[in-house]
Amino acid sequence: MKESEITEKEIDRTRELFRPVSFRAAVLFFAIIDLATIDPMYQYSLQWFANLFGSAIDNSPKSQDPPTRIKNLNDFFTLRLYENVCRSLFEAHKLMFSLILTVKILFGDKKMDPDEWRYFLAGPTGQFDIPANPTDWLGDLEFNEMYKQMAGAGKLDKLAGIEKFFVEHHKEFQVIFDSVEPQNIPLPGDWEGKLDYF
Repeated sequence: MKESEITEKEIDRTRELFRPVSFRAAVLFFAIIDLATIDPMYQYSLQWFANLFGSAIDNSPKSQDPPTRIKNLNDFFTLRLYENVCRSLFEAHKLMFSLILTVKILFGDKKMDPDEWRYFLAGPTGQFDIPANPTDWLGDLEFNEMYKQMAGAGKLDKLAGIEKFFVEHHKEFQVIFDSVEPQNIPLPGDWEGKLDYF
């Protein structure tokens, strides 16, 4: 009985280490369940999901280090699920599924600010005093729309003052605008460090 108590405690301790894997799996399951609201044809069973998860456990890279094993399991299963679900989606819905999956994972990992997400979905509200276009690389319509977006986003804590910074440093932003790979150019000023991935 003493041996079984020790074994039971070890199993409980190990099970607790792998809680992030079960949490990620739950997040992913509810992400694919939500696809039925887009098209009723997109319905996935729990049995199919569990079989895919079991396969991911068997085929993901092994490691004796629990944090490495957890990362391997989460990464492998996320990719495997994405590939399998995308096979059954219409082409028009694949990009939306990618966004849904990413946002659900970010919310699950507590890396998504609900206010930023709400702003992303709803956009700016209210009236804005738009200054004259200081750039020679944006048309007036583009500048006005971008300034409204920035002024609205400036109401969020992380983005406060971005519209004024842009007007004063627009030449530095032109480098990003003109780049073939703008995602690889760091943001001017201290914005690169202030903003998160989203």
